[in-house]
Amino acid sequence: MKEASPKIRKKVLLSVGGGIAAYKAVEVLRGLQRADVDVRVAMTRAATRFVQPLTFEALSHQRVHTELFPEAGDPDVLHVELAGWPDAVVVAPATADLLGKAANGLADDLVSCILLATDRPVLAAPAMETSMFEHPPVQRNLDTLRGCGYTFIGPETGALASGASGMGRMAEPEAVVEAAMTLLSGETLDLCDRKIVVTAGRTEEDIDPVRFITNRSTGKMGYAIADRARARGAEVTLVSGPTELSPPTGVDVLRVRSVSEMDRATREAFASADALIMTAAVLDFRPESVASGKIKKSGEGLRLDLQPTEDFLVDLGARKGDRLVIGFAMETDDPEANAKAKLEAKQLDMIVLNDLNNVGAGFGVDTNVVTLIDRDRSEALPLMSKHDVGDRILDWMATVWGER
Repeated sequence: MKEASPKIRKKVLLSVGGGIAAYKAVEVLRGLQRADVDVRVAMTRAATRFVQPLTFEALSHQRVHTELFPEAGDPDVLHVELAGWPDAVVVAPATADLLGKAANGLADDLVSCILLATDRPVLAAPAMETSMFEHPPVQRNLDTLRGCGYTFIGPETGALASGASGMGRMAEPEAVVEAAMTLLSGETLDLCDRKIVVTAGRTEEDIDPVRFITNRSTGKMGYAIADRARARGAEVTLVSGPTELSPPTGVDVLRVRSVSEMDRATREAFASADALIMTAAVLDFRPESVASGKIKKSGEGLRLDLQPTEDFLVDLGARKGDRLVIGFAMETDDPEANAKAKLEAKQLDMIVLNDLNNVGAGFGVDTNVVTLIDRDRSEALPLMSKHDVGDRILDWMATVWGER
């Protein structure tokens, strides 16, 4: 009997820059190891001021390299050996200094020399203060490196070392690891530098302090799209109504309940985004009035007067400019005609038709059967997982952006 070939482990060189976010690189190392990746570590001198090399050595069981010039037992040209060893290089945190050196062909320490010498895919997780990240030369350096094939994860908005809050916070370790694994798998991180808002789940409207009206949405479709968008490199904000689902790793979640709350949160998130994917099942009606106390049971039954809720997607579609807005249409009667009417009325770029007459479509299941409809054509997809449906929607978006 022929013996099975031994599994070949993927290899990552983790290059740690000199920023306060260097502590996150420890968790990046641990996450890669849990994914059965062989990791070696190189550090800038500044990085060693934040985290001692011994920490990485103890966890990686490998010597950590910090100096450009070889020491006893090192190859004669250490940076060339390290540059050629891995399947991918992960720079975390990627400081303005490291990015500037790499973009301009400068190399005066071990890590910067590795970045110039390697021909392997590079994933960089920028981390710096907002004013630094937004500075024009830094943005030019990022554009240069994208043109050289660099992939970026983050940065994100959040608390910074200065105590301020803004863009520049390094992506969370779980997101960096996920992006690294995607890069190692050969998948394309084609949505890097895109900000996408996804709405998901149901909304609820009160009848009294005890009761409310809602619908059957579980949020699975929106959560699947958010998960795939993040895996493909996008910065994702998930505006989520009530659901039992756990949010995808690395996604910024805004919890809402009512239609008005979802309206407000979606508008705020979309203001700085490139696209909106509206999968949430937003109620069409709300009670005309909400009782201040519990409505007592009587033999006469209960009459509810409902009024329509505002369809805020209509306004967002009208104000989208060159941003992409995608809606969902869940239909039972004359589905394609109704979906196309919504596409026009809401000024959407694409609408995803969910025909509830199809087996495997609808609420609470892990599969879906949809038709993608834009202004030029419609494409009926076969039964597939909701994650695969998400990828097909994201493929369409990536194509549109690529053609612009």
